[in-house]
Amino acid sequence: MADNARARKLADRIQVVVAETLDRRIKDPRLGFVTITDARVTGDLREATVFYTVYGDEEERAASAAALESAKGVLRSEVGRQTGVRHTPSLTFIPDALPDTAKTIDDLLDKARAKDAEVRQSSTGAAYAGEADPYRRPEDDEPADDAESGNEAGGRS
Repeated sequence: MADNARARKLADRIQVVVAETLDRRIKDPRLGFVTITDARVTGDLREATVFYTVYGDEEERAASAAALESAKGVLRSEVGRQTGVRHTPSLTFIPDALPDTAKTIDDLLDKARAKDAEVRQSSTGAAYAGEADPYRRPEDDEPADDAESGNEAGGRS
């Protein structure tokens, strides 16, 4: 078993090698604007998962996924040649969910901004239902009768 630091170093190197190879050697017309976002290697260094994003619509994503699958052998041999490990890990390409998640978060933030603007608009010109400051103050709790307080401080008669 390899340690996690070695697996992470190999994953980083695989990410760079795959990205450079896609840019320089793979000339598949189905391959769109692909970005390699991350790579992970199992602890035994036998399998590598490569995450990617594709700029474009669903059709371009499907075409790029097919192009990556067909170029898997070339990419694996290039990874083996440039990393020099005893056993070249098998490559698995998975579309990265990060852009979809970011879009969902942006949509939720837009909804929250719209609701805030709606509340701000409805509160313009509105008056408080009670007093402007509904909290009690310590000076409000003092007794109103001064004779009582003077009697307590005065002593015995």
